[in-house]
Amino acid sequence: MQKPSIPKGTRDFSPEEMAKRNYIFDTIKTVYRLYGFRQIETPAMENLSTLMGKYGEEGDRLLFKILNSGNFLSDLSTADIDEGNPVKTANKISEKGLRYDLTVPFARYVVMHRNEITFPFKRFQIQPVWRADRPQKGRYREFFQCDADIVGSDALLNEVELVQIMDEVFSRLGFRVSVKLNNRKILSGIAEIIGAADKITDITVAIDKLDKIGLEKVNEELSAKGIAPAAIDQLQPIILLSGTTAEKLGRLRELLASSETGTKGVEEMEYIFSKTAALGLRNEVTLDLTLARGLNYYTGAIIEVKALDAEMGSITGGGRYDNLTGIFGLPGVSGVGISFGADRIYDVLSQLNLFPESFSHSTDVLFVNFGEKEADYLLPLVTRLRREGICCELYPEAEKMKKQLSYADSNHIPYVAMVGENEMKEGQIGLKNMLSGEQKNVTLQELLQEVRE
Repeated sequence: MQKPSIPKGTRDFSPEEMAKRNYIFDTIKTVYRLYGFRQIETPAMENLSTLMGKYGEEGDRLLFKILNSGNFLSDLSTADIDEGNPVKTANKISEKGLRYDLTVPFARYVVMHRNEITFPFKRFQIQPVWRADRPQKGRYREFFQCDADIVGSDALLNEVELVQIMDEVFSRLGFRVSVKLNNRKILSGIAEIIGAADKITDITVAIDKLDKIGLEKVNEELSAKGIAPAAIDQLQPIILLSGTTAEKLGRLRELLASSETGTKGVEEMEYIFSKTAALGLRNEVTLDLTLARGLNYYTGAIIEVKALDAEMGSITGGGRYDNLTGIFGLPGVSGVGISFGADRIYDVLSQLNLFPESFSHSTDVLFVNFGEKEADYLLPLVTRLRREGICCELYPEAEKMKKQLSYADSNHIPYVAMVGENEMKEGQIGLKNMLSGEQKNVTLQELLQEVRE
């Protein structure tokens, strides 16, 4: 008989792991709601016509496709099979696929529901997505995204608010981060003034390695990518920008004076930094010119968050995009959004040992079962405790005491309550603290107080 298994790149989560994951999701949800974001959900599967062609060639390849129900081969002729064209074959036997991210389904949602939506529309969505990627450490085929977007508003106040949200979430989770900002317009302006507008990606990819490989090697890489020596010379003062954010932006304003796009990017950044500076944020917000994530996608601000005290890549990212809904025939809807990487945040909290201790258990009190009479006495008592918000269980069988205590131990239940004949007569409860081993008789009120504390 074959041993049960799960598909590669997917995971089971134990009760302990789920408690920790829900701690992250609940923290993010609570903060999103504080800022007026409203939750939506979209189906796990979308029509392939919605998904295909939205993520580039690689994305199309990584989409999980779902076979049509019934006889999915009925639309295929022997000629199709002989031709051996995988794309054509897939189109005939599969009309639906699992969603690859939450952004494209959101764009579809906005277009389909545009008459019910009031703009600006602030939505958040926490759901799993699927990618037919090669599984490796930190990369899964099924994982959660925690997105928040504001669409239908060009105001930079939205970017300021998203910076506040990230600061608040990580402050609540208890670890320090650096919020890095850049702007696509600044990058375009840099490429423009050095006469290499078409090489914007090559330039940012090279600059990004400055910390790792040093200036000389960066210049060699730029040269290898076909960027002219004169252009590389012009880049030097930009690559080596230093000082405070205000000083960097002032210098960039001078360097990019001849580029209208670049100047606009600097102005946008100055606005965001001046507004966030007045908010008493608990985490640093810095300008990072090497930030170029999703270059073909973002049109304004680019956002990335790194943990300062743990080894981990980006744990949150996002930015401003124009025309989110254009792909579905509703042009001109600008938006800005962020996505928290729940799996990476989980790993950071584990590395830094920051999960609250209460997550080791879900039940507060286990009542020992001594027999039918005692169980009848305890059932109303347990019901009352649950109404008071205390998570408790009555052991289902009158097993040996050792077995019942061992159950409490295995499930990290901090208190065991014992009510036998004497306790029933005196209206008392024997309460044992499983951590300290201390045991005493208490009233129901005292039990409530002790467990709550």
